[in-house]
Amino acid sequence: MYLAMNRFTVPLGNTAAFEELWRSRDSHLRDMEGFVSFHMLKGPEEEGRVLYASHTLWQSEDHFRAWTRSPEFRAAHARAGETRKLHEGTPRFEGFTAVEGMGIEASAEA
Repeated sequence: MYLAMNRFTVPLGNTAAFEELWRSRDSHLRDMEGFVSFHMLKGPEEEGRVLYASHTLWQSEDHFRAWTRSPEFRAAHARAGETRKLHEGTPRFEGFTAVEGMGIEASAEA
């Protein structure tokens, strides 16, 4: 399993618009081989900002890399620059390879 995560710092006044942007987008993830699941996670509020993390689980890092080079990825991100920027700075990417697993996703590996 491979977990791809982007963290976003969102000013408190932008949280509703940020969440709606993610809810209404056409991600194309379900079309991709190796895609397991996606979650947008809302974290703590601190100093007028809220931490969010997009959390995508893949069968392997190779599947994730194929997604980032695919026409579906380009289509999903084509309008990213057309909306006003709702988060501060650039998203912080973090990628993780599973060394141990338990649960539904882990059993799908076997």
